[in-house]
Amino acid sequence: MTLPYVTRQKHRFKASLDNGVEVGVMLPRQGVLRDGDCLRMEDGTIVRVYAENEQLSVIEIHNPRQLMRACYHLGNRHVALQIDESSVRYQYDHVLDSLINQLGMSVRHEMAPFEPESGAYDQRH
Repeated sequence: MTLPYVTRQKHRFKASLDNGVEVGVMLPRQGVLRDGDCLRMEDGTIVRVYAENEQLSVIEIHNPRQLMRACYHLGNRHVALQIDESSVRYQYDHVLDSLINQLGMSVRHEMAPFEPESGAYDQRH
């Protein structure tokens, strides 16, 4: 089952498996489905979750101060962020892209799975 991040955050939703079969998903309230997670259907069938490619904005980071500034300003706007050593990704938003440009950093766009930080209180399914 291939899902965008916005759906993988929900605990109850309807979706289609990659083979077209419609399913209803009911999960505990905690956590986010991650790429590679597996769900067991009522009949015992195991369904693997895949993160769908989404339009992302990517900030290329050249030094630790840039990383801190980008994360501070985006986090202050409660934006979900995927952070690694050399880049920060967030779901495409032209207003946020403009903010990052005003901070002196450049943004590029890509289609890729979005796997943001889970947050301090996230618990796995």
